[in-house]
Amino acid sequence: MKRFAAAALAASLIAAQAAAEPVAYTFDMSHSAISFTFDHLGFSTTEGRFGDWTGDLVIDQEDPANSKVDVKVDVASINTFFSDRDTHLKSGDFFEVEKHPAARFISTSVEKTGENTLAVTGDLTIKGITKPLVLDVTINKIGDHPVRKQPAVGLTATGVIKRTDYGMDAFVPYVSDEIPVTINAEVLKVQD
Repeated sequence: MKRFAAAALAASLIAAQAAAEPVAYTFDMSHSAISFTFDHLGFSTTEGRFGDWTGDLVIDQEDPANSKVDVKVDVASINTFFSDRDTHLKSGDFFEVEKHPAARFISTSVEKTGENTLAVTGDLTIKGITKPLVLDVTINKIGDHPVRKQPAVGLTATGVIKRTDYGMDAFVPYVSDEIPVTINAEVLKVQD
């Protein structure tokens, strides 16, 4: 009986340790988006998004400081729903996609700020220039995905990018320098 109790205790400790380890997730691209807005002359707010991006995410629910994210964006996939503007945004005045086809965010720290909120600090690289960026993240839901039948997390991350920090100073201040960015994401546990 003592052996059984010892084996049961050992099994429960191993299970608890395994549950506390970081878990890899992948973005469900059909339910995730990176969007942004910018002010135009104080008259209007224009919206846009990036259609082609990928990312890796590791979540440690027990110790969020062990979590990490790495997102790479194809900046040529920018879409503001007006093709002439999109062409201009891809030019040397802005993203210069011919020389710098990708932007990348790699987290450097994750801090729990509330019951379902985090501050994710990382390095954002645009046009070969790397600057720190803090994303405020809200965990919308954690649970089993009813359709995919696998663990899932829903989250919303927001931050502000100052475009002049990345050499994109065309039309400032007529077009806003500070660009609010939102990432809405549904992520699914990577299956073994």
